Amino acid sequence: MGHGGGGALSAELIEQAVLPGLGGAAPGALTDSAVVELDGARLAFSTDSFVVRPLFFPGGSIGDLAVNGTVNDLAMSGARAAYLSCGLILEEGVEIETVGRVAEALGAAARTAGVRVVTGDTKVVEAGHGDGVYVNTSGIGVVPAGVDLRPERVVPGDVVLVSGAIGVHGVAIMSERENLRFETEVESDCAPLGGLVEAMLAVTSDLHVLRDPTRGGLAASLNEIAVASGCGVVVRERAVPVPQPVAGACAMLGLDPMYVANEGKLVAFVPREHADAVLAAMRAHHLGADAAVIGEAVAEHPGMVVARTGLGGTRVVDLPMGEQLPRIC
Repeated sequence: MGHGGGGALSAELIEQAVLPGLGGAAPGALTDSAVVELDGARLAFSTDSFVVRPLFFPGGSIGDLAVNGTVNDLAMSGARAAYLSCGLILEEGVEIETVGRVAEALGAAARTAGVRVVTGDTKVVEAGHGDGVYVNTSGIGVVPAGVDLRPERVVPGDVVLVSGAIGVHGVAIMSERENLRFETEVESDCAPLGGLVEAMLAVTSDLHVLRDPTRGGLAASLNEIAVASGCGVVVRERAVPVPQPVAGACAMLGLDPMYVANEGKLVAFVPREHADAVLAAMRAHHLGADAAVIGEAVAEHPGMVVARTGLGGTRVVDLPMGEQLPRIC
């Protein structure tokens, strides 16, 4: 299960077992979406599979995840998603009503995101060989001219922004799965980020990299960017927005919010001269109202993420080895 957590074990699995069979990494193969050219158009292309349990949870469902997860992967390349495919893998015995609820949620999420589901596939596996419903979605979108979002563009001095409170999705899933209750109900932040990204790009097309910190949380995304860019990253721990219910749940269970998954947040590395304007544009959008500056890229400790604590010390924020919360997407 640790190999599916989006951390060091996931990278090891891809590098040692998958890429050699494919003949090595194609351009963009190790990011959530690839930007390719076809007949003069720059297209972003992505695929994702969703195996979350339970299928329905506070703030969303596997249908919402299936749309928003792929839409957001495309948005991290600067593309506005246009078309999705949808593959359903159903376990023998799952109720038709449940399949219908998933499809309704998927359709509603697609309409909200402004994307069309245009093709798909359905398979049924024997009882005991699935977990009710699994969903795969693939998506394509057009990347605007002048937009070039990739971690290799990050340079020392870039400002690190996050669009809002972290850890909400992972805690929402965990509370529903384990029947945990907190003073305030925690709902998933699952949402399509295409509109927020468009608002940021309207300020400047010179954003350096965007990433949605899903599996492995904010820590995994920052580490991946640090390694790919060859820069170090310094995060001010107290500047990272962690809502009190998430902080309380993580303290109770011994979890670090930096490693807990999100489904409606993004982290951005922005040139310093554009940071204030981009932050203002994010805060003007309803999905970025709580956006914050949390750190910067530095020349020191290349490939490493360091957090400055509230007590004045520092700690290394490593890439997670496995996953704290299984099956969150």
